[in-house]
Amino acid sequence: MSEQKPPREAMEFDVVIVGGGPSGLAAAIRLKQLNPEITVCLVEKGGEIGAHILSGAVLEPRALNELVPDWKEKGAPLDTPAGEDRFLFLTSKRSIRLPTPPQMHNHGNYIVSLGNVVRWLGQQAEALGVEIYPGFAASELLEEDGRIAGIATGDMGIGKDGQPTPNFQRGMELRAPYTLFAEGCRGSLSKQLMRRFSLCDASDPQTYGIGIKELWEIPAAAHQPGLIEHSLGWPLDRATYGGSFVYHFGKALVSFGFVVGLDYTNPWMSPFDEMQRFKTHPDMRKHFEGGRRVSYGARALVEGGVQSLPKLSFPGGLLIGDAAGFLNVPKVKGTHTAMKSGMLAAEAIAEALASDRPSEVTGYFDRLQSSWVWTELSKVRNVRPAFAKLGMWGGLAYSALDTYLLRGRAPWTLHNPHRDNETLEDADAALRIAYPKPDGVLTFDKLSSVFISNTNHEENQPPHLHLADPAKAIDVNWDRYRSPEVRYCPAGVYEIIGADAGTPKLQINAQNCVHCKTCDIKDPTQNINWVPPEGGGGPNYPGGM
Repeated sequence: MSEQKPPREAMEFDVVIVGGGPSGLAAAIRLKQLNPEITVCLVEKGGEIGAHILSGAVLEPRALNELVPDWKEKGAPLDTPAGEDRFLFLTSKRSIRLPTPPQMHNHGNYIVSLGNVVRWLGQQAEALGVEIYPGFAASELLEEDGRIAGIATGDMGIGKDGQPTPNFQRGMELRAPYTLFAEGCRGSLSKQLMRRFSLCDASDPQTYGIGIKELWEIPAAAHQPGLIEHSLGWPLDRATYGGSFVYHFGKALVSFGFVVGLDYTNPWMSPFDEMQRFKTHPDMRKHFEGGRRVSYGARALVEGGVQSLPKLSFPGGLLIGDAAGFLNVPKVKGTHTAMKSGMLAAEAIAEALASDRPSEVTGYFDRLQSSWVWTELSKVRNVRPAFAKLGMWGGLAYSALDTYLLRGRAPWTLHNPHRDNETLEDADAALRIAYPKPDGVLTFDKLSSVFISNTNHEENQPPHLHLADPAKAIDVNWDRYRSPEVRYCPAGVYEIIGADAGTPKLQINAQNCVHCKTCDIKDPTQNINWVPPEGGGGPNYPGGM
């Protein structure tokens, strides 16, 4: 079929950026600040900048202060200053307030709609002359003579049968001496780059979490603008890493999220249902009572820290933001570090463009190691692996030792020993979990949740969730683990049909996918491969959410 397609048109730039999140936009802005003559193109798979970013994050403005010092005068949507910090340990009936760790002190930070922040960054980038193309998914690496030469966007209007429909449009080749990959966590092209250039050979395995988020509108009388509340404990067991956040911001809005480390062991666990159950806690439901849920989303989080960072440069490009993994896990923040990584990458590329264009950008990693990003992440490098090795109580004790006594300067580094897909117990040996039925007021099911995420995919297109070996879905996942993908997917994408008749079969409802990429990470045999759907597909979080 490829011989029947017309050739792709090509456009040439100095730099192509894949991904319109904080790191990609910060890189684009910084490039233009350094040299307005540099031609920069940015592609974003969402239908608009910010379409795939759900509201509610605490933003540390350090990188923004450096990138756009006059952001207040330019109308950046940082409208809710951080107020009271709370850190709670939950039992099934009670909450115990603990001292707030220093990393979680938020004085000087802001609770924001991150989608609106990146929309504003997109406006700043366009004002500087960056060409931004939303609704175009980067689907293919272009390589020449062992060097990345840009990317190709996906063809539009391909039917389920793989054949062009009457709406067919050929993808574009976007070529450049340097390409920045800012795809976010578990980026499909970033994953290919890591394999192609052996970027992970010298690092620990990456470890991830799944963050599931709801946005609520609550009565004004119950709203406490600036309140930031984190918790750990119930409903998770003592061996499972995770916790919650609740942020009051904007006009009577509450952003609520629940995170579960994807190194969990029980195949019967459903992170989505753990999140729903969490809201029934006597001290948690007060945040939601009398309110209404207005949006829903989920995404994987990169939690491995500096031990798991891949090599960041390769011939023709760099990894930035969560495509590499700059989340500060104890701080529960990563926007500022992602932005700074993009800014430092831009500086290295601008320097390379001003020289004789060597085959590989030099100076990016050196800049990172000399920056506050590296200082910050190095100090907290042992916290996440301590929880993985020691469980919740041991992790808390170690974190206190590391934070208050050693001050992040331990002469050792704890390591992430295994990949998250390697940790599941056999279903027959694991404890089954009985989750309460949703009431439709405080707790909900997956399909009603997907509905309010405005998720949409063109029905007549090839599936973007691929099984390398379809037989493994039953021979391994069902027979050994009772299909954990049915439970770890927060969107009802995976469904087993025919089990009662003794003929189980995996059905993939790809149209439900909210692009969290958990399946790509947690599948026991790495049999599921997430690739971008047709450009513009997926969730859609409009401005204001």
